[in-house]
Amino acid sequence: MNVPLSQPYLDEAEIQAVTDVLRSSRLSIGPQTDAFEDLFAKTLGSKYAIAINSGTSGLHLAVRALGLKAGDEVITTPFSFIASSNCVLFEGATPVFVDVEDESLNIDPAKIEAAITPNTKAIIPVHVFGQSANMTAIMDIAKRHNLYVIEDACESIMARHNGQMAGTFGDLAVYGFYPNKQMTTGEGGMIITDDDNIYRLCKSMRNQGRGDSLQWLSHARLGYNYRISELTAALGVVQTQKLPEIIEKRRAVANRYNELLQDVEGIRLLTIEEGNDHSWFVYGVRVDARVRGDLLERLNARGVQSKAYFSPCIHLQDFYREDFGYKEGDYPIAEQISHEMLVLPFFTQISEAEQQYVVKVLKEEMAQLKQVGIEGKTL
Repeated sequence: MNVPLSQPYLDEAEIQAVTDVLRSSRLSIGPQTDAFEDLFAKTLGSKYAIAINSGTSGLHLAVRALGLKAGDEVITTPFSFIASSNCVLFEGATPVFVDVEDESLNIDPAKIEAAITPNTKAIIPVHVFGQSANMTAIMDIAKRHNLYVIEDACESIMARHNGQMAGTFGDLAVYGFYPNKQMTTGEGGMIITDDDNIYRLCKSMRNQGRGDSLQWLSHARLGYNYRISELTAALGVVQTQKLPEIIEKRRAVANRYNELLQDVEGIRLLTIEEGNDHSWFVYGVRVDARVRGDLLERLNARGVQSKAYFSPCIHLQDFYREDFGYKEGDYPIAEQISHEMLVLPFFTQISEAEQQYVVKVLKEEMAQLKQVGIEGKTL
């Protein structure tokens, strides 16, 4: 059996929606984009939504909309996809990392205040793998220190913290719709906010900086082409309509994995923090760092597509080491997790038989590695 790492959840409804756009001949800046934004804002409980061509673009616009610039510092997590820190560098500001919690994998609020300086202007918490960060504590810190909050919710659409949707706590939030996400538009993303000025700026800057009049060659500010096409938006409308169904199906898949893996020696399951509702971007487990490399090779050789996440951490990427002088040991919890984390095949429509095969292979290969040992060490 060959079980892919991820697959988008698409059917004839998406095909029909894209076909209808092609037949309309309106391929950009049209009614599908408006419909996608309106539906998404309503679904997430936000006043405004601005569709963009990627989560990375959304994070960049978020940083620009808040006026962050050279000399400013932004606190964020090193255990994330690199865009959550690169977006700060795009504007010449400096990302300042804070280590993560061992259980939630998210930024540790207890360590944030020690990183705040007179130059700190914002916090970018990343809701990792489908689990909300502790936004109650983070928003309390932000309010006391007068800091902006940009929520990177690209991996955690429909996750909740204490009953409130992740992405609706801060000044604005960004979602991503790459094909491995809970919902997808191929490439694409969305910014949400309740702030009128942030909405106006992001909508302008995603469209070459056009002014409020939206006149074709009238540009009020520096902007970018971060628009989505009508094809992308049409996919987004259908996928947003399916989103509650998708999240429930993914939770069922995660629960099944949890049951199948709960007693497997050498496997550490991820924890859902109290007060959180997980929306499951990927399904990760933690294994002994000494076996992970060999285990990945063995799983993939037997058709169980698996990967390490996030390895290395952002601060240990080559240009972060070179430009900022980061080294191993700077953020030990994030680094340990990055050495241990392994994500298994996980997608909305994965079958029970496929999951059982994944677990069967994982158990067999873990047992084999324990028997032979790694580098002469007994595990």
